[in-house]
Amino acid sequence: MHNFLHSPRQITFAGCLLLLVTGFTVGYVQLSRFVDSRLVQGFYGDSVVIYAGPRTLGAGDSFTANQIVAGLRESGYTESPESLVGFFKRSGDALEIHPGQSSYFKPEAVTVSFTDRTVDKIVSIRDGSRVEQYALEPQVLATLNGAEREKRRIVRFAGIPKVLVEALLAAEDKHFFSHAGFDPLRLVKAAAVDLKSQRKEQGGSTLTMQLARNLYLDSDKKWKRKATELLITLMLEHKLTKEQIFENYANRVYLGRSNGFTVLGFAKAAQVYFGKDLSQIDLPEAAFLAGMVQRPSYYEPQHHLARAIERRNRVLHLMRQSDFISDAQLQSATRSPASLANAIPDTGEAPYFLSLAMNELQDKTQSGPTASQVYTTLDPDLQRIATDSVREGLKEVDGYIARRRSAKRHDLPQVALIALDPYTGEVKAVIGGRNYGMSQLNHVLAKRQPGSIFKPFVYAAALSSPASKMTPATTVVDAPTTFRFGNDSYQPGNFGDHFYGTVSLRRALAKSMNIATVRVAEKVGYEKIVDLAHKAGLNSLIMPTPAVALGSYETTPLEMAGAYTVFANHGVYTQPHFLNEARDPSGKVVFQEKPRQHQALDPGVTFLMQDMLEEVLRSGTAASVKSRGLLAEAAGKTGTSRDGWFAGFISDLVCIVWVGYDDNSDLDLEGARSALPVWTEFMKRATALRSAQPLSKMPSGVISVSIDTDTGLKAGPECGRVHNEYFLKGTQPRACNHDFVPVSETGLITSASLSVGTAVRP
Repeated sequence: MHNFLHSPRQITFAGCLLLLVTGFTVGYVQLSRFVDSRLVQGFYGDSVVIYAGPRTLGAGDSFTANQIVAGLRESGYTESPESLVGFFKRSGDALEIHPGQSSYFKPEAVTVSFTDRTVDKIVSIRDGSRVEQYALEPQVLATLNGAEREKRRIVRFAGIPKVLVEALLAAEDKHFFSHAGFDPLRLVKAAAVDLKSQRKEQGGSTLTMQLARNLYLDSDKKWKRKATELLITLMLEHKLTKEQIFENYANRVYLGRSNGFTVLGFAKAAQVYFGKDLSQIDLPEAAFLAGMVQRPSYYEPQHHLARAIERRNRVLHLMRQSDFISDAQLQSATRSPASLANAIPDTGEAPYFLSLAMNELQDKTQSGPTASQVYTTLDPDLQRIATDSVREGLKEVDGYIARRRSAKRHDLPQVALIALDPYTGEVKAVIGGRNYGMSQLNHVLAKRQPGSIFKPFVYAAALSSPASKMTPATTVVDAPTTFRFGNDSYQPGNFGDHFYGTVSLRRALAKSMNIATVRVAEKVGYEKIVDLAHKAGLNSLIMPTPAVALGSYETTPLEMAGAYTVFANHGVYTQPHFLNEARDPSGKVVFQEKPRQHQALDPGVTFLMQDMLEEVLRSGTAASVKSRGLLAEAAGKTGTSRDGWFAGFISDLVCIVWVGYDDNSDLDLEGARSALPVWTEFMKRATALRSAQPLSKMPSGVISVSIDTDTGLKAGPECGRVHNEYFLKGTQPRACNHDFVPVSETGLITSASLSVGTAVRP
């Protein structure tokens, strides 16, 4: 008898079968481990979650309960104690805040009371004690998945409204809670419909199959991908409850794009499209969201509203067929208009800021561990204020331009705004252009001539130089002059060809006099000015020539924001940064930012400069700041090159605004009428949000002296106009009478060089 067991063919078949079984087993084990790892990571371990900086709440702050609730919702808080991040309770003018187990700070639970749109008091729920400052949960700005930027909010199954569950079941998977991952009847029905229409009209995938497809993250549609998808579907059904599968699906489903971001999950979609928390959506909105799942881009309501409403109504009919709603509810919902949230570009989600933060993250982690939680420096309130201020300020700018625009030009200028804390270097708000959706070019990084906002570094170098013996009262001649530099000549002019004659350094800076400033620069030495500029973080391409005095060498708004920390922070330069901390998937800190700073300017000189920059707002080119309603103590400088600039600060905030054209053509509008309106609007709103403190107190090395306004000498009994001036100790002037001292060849007269009994004729 033939020995079948020893047949070569049978041996080959057995070997192949063994290899097949072994390969399947190994593949199944590896795939199971992959699924387990994704489950442990909560399906989002491949993503980087980007957070804003924490908002600190204190008694007296200008916040309402509604504003705090909106921020808590954005951070992942809900009204349900099921929330992992935390929950809140609202009762009249009181708000309870209960952090959850996934809270970043894990602070204690508190009750916040409000009176007249301000925080009245904060009280610990645990022991009733008063809390002076309370850190609120950082808001999620975005979720990054590789190069893809995502908007996502996580919601638990208990927080998904019943009406949305029913809408999704009716539209996508009617038998989800009863099948084992596959719905044979749905597959057959979908195939029949597709065959009849000769194209793919319906999908037969269940919610579990769709989740498996998203989990595998591979768009390949070959049989290997399909087989893997089926195996993952079985594993998910085995490892998770139906509620867990639904929850993960609801948090991961793709629902279109908004302002350059991918919208993932129903919770974020409800906020993006309806401006609501998911718990607040009604029947038509639930049907709207469930209907988008089939073809998100095709049914995206902000661009395809008519077809989105048609799809919504189809879902409502499916809900009626499944007995989820009544005939009356169907009729009412289908007649309901679509109330979409206003799609305002760049509304506080800071796409320009995020691009800068991600560049910094890449620099810090490219050769180190992976960061999955990144905490930035962004202040959501200031970012919102910046967005609103740019929009309001540009209305005025656009009006000026419209009245003088040539027939050949129809485009509007671009804008950049950057605000930072001068003591820490934390960048709080960034606007990099008019509309991120239209252009991703970040003008905060655009190199342009800063014009007169560079002049304070000329005067700071002059006041710092013992050899120059200059003070704010030193006088200089502002008249047409040709300056020599090597074999070249340089003949600057003043704005409007207006010349002031003999003026003090204080007045020369306040009125932004070009010729007077170049005289000062020539006297102190161009090298010393450039050296100070470099100490203040400005780039190495700035050269020691007469043109440097007038800001002719290019810098960026980001560089200038860092440079102005010198004037706002007692002479200390603080390097701007966008990130505070990053953690890996296990929660371990990958890096933690600390202020990078050094002393660039003497504190006494800084105080003099600060007061001179306040003078710019009191009587100089920026005097309209006060008339526009900014009442807080502030200092700053206008700038006009081809573009318009304003650089300034209050006690704890530096802000730079730039306005100009992308092609570097002449804006033909000075900084006082282009950048200043935006800057003032921002600072008004920022100080309304939290009260600004006075600027720096006079340091020990500075004295105040009453001087003759016309001569710059110490006031005597015969002097007419008198005012107080600040001096470094030892540089104050002597007493004056009314003899005349001629102007030197340099056009400068220093108070320290004048003897008793001499004066300068005005």
